[in-house]
Amino acid sequence: MEAFATVRFINGSPQKIRLVIDLIRGKNVSDALNILQITKKRAAGQITKVLRSAIANAEQKEETSDLDQLRISKAYVNEGPRMKRTRPAPMGRAFRFQRRMSHISIYVSDK
Repeated sequence: MEAFATVRFINGSPQKIRLVIDLIRGKNVSDALNILQITKKRAAGQITKVLRSAIANAEQKEETSDLDQLRISKAYVNEGPRMKRTRPAPMGRAFRFQRRMSHISIYVSDK
């Protein structure tokens, strides 16, 4: 049995969020929650929410399943849309920069 949760349009670059996702991929759910709790990256809070949602979806899908057996089977981060912004620069110019967004997906499975 496999369940998943996805969150979209998270403020933060996919490159930085992937650093945290790589820590928990393939781990047991309880171990992953412990790792996320002590991780000092800003993305850890959002990833914790998605993981808890995936666990709740698995519990809702099949009530007889043992939640201690769940593992993170797939976890990935895709790039979302970019917000283009300008910043004032010297001599009346303007520099353009982009605020990146991400989509996070986590799949849990009991196999």
